[in-house]
Amino acid sequence: MHDELADAVEAKAARKLRARDARPAGAWSGLGMMGMIGWSVSVPALLGVAAGAWLDRHYPGTHAWTLALLVAGLTLGCFSAWRWVDQEQRAMHAGDDHA
Repeated sequence: MHDELADAVEAKAARKLRARDARPAGAWSGLGMMGMIGWSVSVPALLGVAAGAWLDRHYPGTHAWTLALLVAGLTLGCFSAWRWVDQEQRAMHAGDDHA
């Protein structure tokens, strides 16, 4: 029990020291991260809309390809953004045992 508490305190202290020594992320860094996430969601969605509109124009049918590929693009983009944010979070907590 004592070792677990000591390890947890040590991990938190190490993370605080790394954060103190690291160059602080400014507002531009935050805006850049939001932009990266936004582009990673919007680009697949727009590509899905473009492909769906092309399919609807050249192969008309009962299914709306534009809507289906928009949803597929949004799903792919959200998954991609989630993976990127998860990797960034794991990198921030790389030295922690309890992250």
